[in-house]
Amino acid sequence: MHSAFLILFLIETCLYALASLAHAGFILEDHEHRQAMIAEAVTAAALLLGLISLVLYRPWSRAAAISAQSFALLGTFTIAVGIGPQTTLDYITHAAMILPLVTGLTWLARDRHPPPGRR
Repeated sequence: MHSAFLILFLIETCLYALASLAHAGFILEDHEHRQAMIAEAVTAAALLLGLISLVLYRPWSRAAAISAQSFALLGTFTIAVGIGPQTTLDYITHAAMILPLVTGLTWLARDRHPPPGRR
């Protein structure tokens, strides 16, 4: 897999981990929300597993990465349209999360061939 895509996947994972920490109260005060913290931690874990699958480069890696990103996109979209905290910061954060997820899914959908030397 292209290193740029792996970096994008790592950025997505870090965004969700940071959002979870923010909702836990470690980064922002008065922004605690237990359910959002759990949801974003689970999403970060799913994305991390997708990233690890790409690094391992197995026959199922692409499907695992698509599944992880689809799960993250569905959850983020659901939260963005009305479930969970509804602050301006949450809207901005979720918009910032959706863009790389859509980019990554588009990239995965278009890149059906393994990188050279790994066939």
